[in-house]
Amino acid sequence: MKPWVVGIIGGSGLYDIPGLEGPEWKTIECASGCPSDALLFGSLAGVEVRFLPRHGRGHRLSPTDIDARANIEALKRAGCTDIVSVAAVGSLREDLPPGTFVVVDQYIDCTFARPKSYFGPGLVAHVSMADPVCPRLSGFVVQAARSAGAPTVDNGTYLAMEGPQFSTRAESELYRSWDCSVIGMTGMPEAKLAREAELPYASLAMVTDFDAWRAGAAAVQVSDILSVLNDNAHLARDTLVRLIQALPPAREASPIDRSLDQAIVTPPSARDPAAAERLAWLLKGR
Repeated sequence: MKPWVVGIIGGSGLYDIPGLEGPEWKTIECASGCPSDALLFGSLAGVEVRFLPRHGRGHRLSPTDIDARANIEALKRAGCTDIVSVAAVGSLREDLPPGTFVVVDQYIDCTFARPKSYFGPGLVAHVSMADPVCPRLSGFVVQAARSAGAPTVDNGTYLAMEGPQFSTRAESELYRSWDCSVIGMTGMPEAKLAREAELPYASLAMVTDFDAWRAGAAAVQVSDILSVLNDNAHLARDTLVRLIQALPPAREASPIDRSLDQAIVTPPSARDPAAAERLAWLLKGR
């Protein structure tokens, strides 16, 4: 068994984690590209934490411009064993009003302008994404959110759109017909890349609006979203603190820790030599 090292990816409205012991921002060099920002290293209740603001401090990056490959690589190189993603989303269901926290368990990926894998020519792999989040970590997130007093729904399907524009009303109605729960711009390919990096992943989605499907309702505006985020930021931070405090002292191994065991197709003799370093950090921490 190895100790927990929790990576937290903060979305809109969450740019740091107050209360960390020994906080220090560190720049991580990555082969995949440039992460959104430096990582905030620290500890909480004896657990090592690595925090990354997904959009960068000051919210400098649009969803399409976020280098999700570099972000996941940075967290892996920083020693993370698990990742918790926090993101603002729109609701596609009447029973998920603004202020609700949804712990996502499924995704539909409609993004189209982003690199989605660490694999390709010279090193081919196909990881399973049937169950895209870690049930153990997601369960801890649900318990922590409810303990913090947040109205929390366990399980929901996240529609990942490209953005940065919000949905048309026709698109919003289409996604509802697919039985999606929430819509956002950053959950994919982040979850796919976490699986390729053998990192258990959980997603805490904070509902800020009703997207565009409600007949007669005003269109989504950033000012309204920010208002809801500001009202709920303390609940998100409290949830993360409670999550870390409640983790078991010892981290049992997860099947996700070895996701690549049955995924790599290219035999060693046929691999591009340049892929060797990439595979080495993907397997880091085994």
